[in-house]
Amino acid sequence: MNAVALDTKPVARVSDQPFFSVRDIHAYYGESYIVQGVTFDIRHGEILALLGRNGAGKTSTLRAIARLDDPELHRGEIWLDGQPIHSMKSFQAARAGIQLVPEDRRIIQGLTVEENLTLAQVAPGRGWEIDRIYQHFPRLAERRRQEGTTLSGGEQQMLAIARALARDLKLLLLDEPFEGLAPVIVHEIERILQEIKALGITSIIVEQNAVAALKLADRAVILDTGEVAFTGTAQEVLDNAQLRNEYLAI
Repeated sequence: MNAVALDTKPVARVSDQPFFSVRDIHAYYGESYIVQGVTFDIRHGEILALLGRNGAGKTSTLRAIARLDDPELHRGEIWLDGQPIHSMKSFQAARAGIQLVPEDRRIIQGLTVEENLTLAQVAPGRGWEIDRIYQHFPRLAERRRQEGTTLSGGEQQMLAIARALARDLKLLLLDEPFEGLAPVIVHEIERILQEIKALGITSIIVEQNAVAALKLADRAVILDTGEVAFTGTAQEVLDNAQLRNEYLAI
């Protein structure tokens, strides 16, 4: 598929000041201590790859940032563009601009592509208009009247991302966006994420396909059993075979 030309100018250089900060967060599933003092910063417009082996706490960290009930945040701070997210409920965090695209995508059964997008705009905090979404996601425009759950896996992933863009979006959280997708579709999702980055949208990607995520990202955080084992540039991880072998098994 041919790339779609952006309808806005690329954002100016990334600020040196953190746009999003996680400060010593600790989160639990019941008695299970999962997120153990995670700290990192993201500058405006960056893509951060949040990596680690299975069970390292990546998805749990995303869920804590999105302020879902599980895991429960016991202490620590989460700041987005000067707003204290750690004191919010999930619906408040969403209205503040944090949009989570979960691993299972959660396309609503019985609704068409367009109805899924329209429903995302019912609550306050509208983002992109539907026509703008279709400009960047021409496959969704072609399937606008098709039931969302009957789309291919890649198309469902596009719909899940587009639904996040339909909301007022400051921080996009992507949980395993490439899982189960053919390489050609992975490349298409990568193109879409590059377009989103060019528009100045800050993102965190949790992905088992670490190399693909690192090639897309500016910086990386590696988790190991709920703790931060590495923080640095994505290129540092790509260049360090020992680090990748120890924490990512690649």
